[in-house]
Amino acid sequence: MAEPQTFVLYSSLFISLFFEVFLLITYLEVRGDIKRDNEMIAKGPSRYPSTTVIVPCFNEEKTVEATIKSILDLDYPKDKLKLVLVDDGSIDGTLSVLNKFKNHPQINITTKENGGKHSAVNLGISMADSELISCLDADSFVTPDTLRNMVPYFDDESIMAVTPSIKVFEPENILQSMQKNEYRWGIFLRRMLSSMGALYVTPGPFSVFRSKIFKELGGFKYAHLTEDMEMALRLQKNRYRIVNSHNAHVYTVTPKRLRGLIKQRVRWTYGFINNIIDYRDLIFNKRYGHIGLFILPLAIFSIFYTPFLAGNLLAKTGSDAWKTVDRIMTAGINGDFSMPSFDWYFINTGVVSLLAVGTLALTLVIIYLSIKLADGKFRLDRSVFYYLAFYSLIVPLWLTKAVFDTIFRRKVTWR
Repeated sequence: MAEPQTFVLYSSLFISLFFEVFLLITYLEVRGDIKRDNEMIAKGPSRYPSTTVIVPCFNEEKTVEATIKSILDLDYPKDKLKLVLVDDGSIDGTLSVLNKFKNHPQINITTKENGGKHSAVNLGISMADSELISCLDADSFVTPDTLRNMVPYFDDESIMAVTPSIKVFEPENILQSMQKNEYRWGIFLRRMLSSMGALYVTPGPFSVFRSKIFKELGGFKYAHLTEDMEMALRLQKNRYRIVNSHNAHVYTVTPKRLRGLIKQRVRWTYGFINNIIDYRDLIFNKRYGHIGLFILPLAIFSIFYTPFLAGNLLAKTGSDAWKTVDRIMTAGINGDFSMPSFDWYFINTGVVSLLAVGTLALTLVIIYLSIKLADGKFRLDRSVFYYLAFYSLIVPLWLTKAVFDTIFRRKVTWR
C-alpha cells in the first residue's frame, strides 16, 4: 500500500476510535444531567406556554390525517395549543384530508402555491401569535407526552430551541429495521451533542422554538433543501442555545426502498455540505466552542474518509478473492478438507487491525447505550444485526454522490 493511503487509513481509523471514546467519556460525564432531566420530566411543566404547531403539506394525503390526530391527542391544555395546516400546492387529495378538520376550534387551514417547505412553514409562522412555535412534518407522529416533555426546558430563558428524539415508525422490512437502529444511535448522539452545545440540526419532526427568534433572525430559508439544518446553524452563529429532550419521542415514516433512502440521504448530506460552506466561518472558530472546533470539522472529515475506508475494504476483499482464485487456478483445489488449526501466533496485531477491532468494540458499546437511552431498556433485536451488516456498505453510496453533486453543481430534488 502506498504511503499516502496508509496515512489516510491510519488517520481515519484513529479519528473514528477517538470520536467514539469522546462520546463515551461525554456520556459518563452527563449521566447525572440525564437523570436530572428524567426527574424534571416526571415532575411535569411548571407552566404551559401557548404553542402553535405548523404542519406543512405537499402531497401527503396518506399520512397527514394521522399526523394531525397525533397533535390533537397531545396531553396539553387545549386552549394553549393551536394548529396551522398549510397546503403547499398539493396535487393529490391532501387538501380534502385537511378540510375534514376545518371546523375544529384549534385548527386553522390555509393554502398557497407550491413554494417549498420553508415557504409553507414561514406562512404558518406569520399566522401564529403564541409563545412557542413548532413544526411537524406531515409524515411524522408525536406521542401524547412529547410536548409536555419538551416544555420544561423553556423554564431556562437562555434556551431558544428544543429538539426531540426521532424514532422509526413501524418498520416493515430489513431496510427500515436497519434505519430503526440508526435512529437509536442518532438519539444517543444528539443527547451527547446537546450537552456540548453542539447540535447542528433542529429536525423538521417537531423541534420547538421560542417565537421571538423568528422576529430576531427571520424565518426559514430554502437552504439547499435542508432548512432545519440552516436554522440550527443560524442559531449557533448567533450564540442561541439548542438542547435535546431525549424523552420527547416523535415517530417518522422512513424510506422502504434503497433508492428512496439514498435519495433522502443524498439530500441531507448535500444540504450539510452546502450549509457548511455558507457557514464556513464557524469552522475552527473557538468562539463557537465544541461545534466549531470539533464537531463540524469531524463531520466534514467523516464525509470524505468513510468512502475511502469502504473503498479500501472493497479493494482488499477483491484482492484477496483474486489471490484465492489465482491459487486455485495454479495449484488446483486441495482435497484435504480437515478443520484448520488455530494458533495465536498468526493473529494480526498490526496497527490497522487493532484500531479496527477497537472501533468495532466501542461501536457495540455505543449501540448498547443508544438502545438503552432510546427505549429505556436494552433489548437485542434484529435491527442491530441489520445495522451492523448493511449500514456501512450503503453509507458510502450517498456520501459519494452528495460530494459529486456538490462539486459539479448538480441539482438535488426533494423526492
